Amino acid sequence: MKKVLIICYYWPPAGGPGVQRWLNFVKFLPEFGIEPVVYIPENPDYPMEDASFLAEVPKEITILKQPIFEPYKFASIFSGKKTKQISKGIISNKKQSFTEKVLLWIRGNFFIPDARVFWVKPSVNYLKKYLEKEEITTIITTGPPHSVHLIGMKLKKQLDLKWIADFRDPWTNIGYHSALKLTKNSQQKHKKLEHEVLNSADLIVTTSYTTKVEFETISSKPIEVITNGFITPEIKKSKVDKKFTVSHIGSLLSGRNPKVLWSVIGELLEENPDFKKDFQLQLAGAVSKEVLESIKAYKIDENLSILGYVAHQKAIELQRATQVLLLIEIDAEKTRGIIPGKLFEYMAATRPIIALGPKQWDVARILEETNAGVYFDYTEKEKLKETLLSFYKAYKNDNLYVNSVDIDKYHRKSLTKHLASII
Repeated sequence: MKKVLIICYYWPPAGGPGVQRWLNFVKFLPEFGIEPVVYIPENPDYPMEDASFLAEVPKEITILKQPIFEPYKFASIFSGKKTKQISKGIISNKKQSFTEKVLLWIRGNFFIPDARVFWVKPSVNYLKKYLEKEEITTIITTGPPHSVHLIGMKLKKQLDLKWIADFRDPWTNIGYHSALKLTKNSQQKHKKLEHEVLNSADLIVTTSYTTKVEFETISSKPIEVITNGFITPEIKKSKVDKKFTVSHIGSLLSGRNPKVLWSVIGELLEENPDFKKDFQLQLAGAVSKEVLESIKAYKIDENLSILGYVAHQKAIELQRATQVLLLIEIDAEKTRGIIPGKLFEYMAATRPIIALGPKQWDVARILEETNAGVYFDYTEKEKLKETLLSFYKAYKNDNLYVNSVDIDKYHRKSLTKHLASII
């Protein structure tokens, strides 16, 4: 088998979609003749954890660990709550406290490209010796955090390696960059590092078509799109909810606040007594204060169920049991290339999906190809209302289902086959 070193920050017991991509690649790579060796931090400061992922780590793989210096741990001394929010990506759009402003400014301008940058130098020193000893000639880095790519770039310069850089999210074009209060000098440093990485790697992998197009304006290196995907774990069969549940599984940050949807739901609750009796908005995951305030403003709070963060297996059960699944993205040009990992789990749940996001969103292309749901931009209020009402009527007639097609290409094993072909 060909040995490949995979360098990543998020790994079990980290929670969230970031860990799932490479955990599943690692599971299936041996079936395609590749032996993965995984390098992770020994003492990471994960913003959320899900211990259930630990049971999914293949026992036979080699996992290397080295200590990491985590600035977030020191920042939490001054404001544990705000530090945890920023670490999770929850950045308030409203008036920010002095502490939050200072923390964001420090995060954006002192830690470039991110707060894990102190892991780069010790990792290079350790991995250089290991790679030479084990005669491994292919490495893969996956970010964010994009400082992981700096490890790959330095190893590439020092050793005769093939380096694949996997981007789960964009770098300088990601939405939250504008919230980090970057100075002009800091912006230039990010751009410079991004350019160096994209032009040093032998191959670039993105999770979206839009990000590929953006990167093609920066680099002439080959770029492959390998989206996230789904796997079908063995879980107890879920019965579909008796109530007309419309569920969002995952974080709803401040910028991801679909007031047009809350407005539609509020109107339906007011106009239709049966809808009000049957309807339940179910949110599982971190929810910002701004989102909750908007839901209350549209008088949906009486029909609201907040579950908080749930383990991955529970999330799968919720997806399969709900009547309608919500996929929400920030309404901005910079988010057109963001394809949430939960989209693919949603498709595997075979429940109708309502996706609300920016115009020309990559998600719309996938939903259209698979017939797994309906996409709306933020200007399509009436169409959104008509669709939600039609779903409700189908629910009342016990006839709410989805007839998706060709979703198997998004199974984790099929995606790993694609990955193995380019390693």
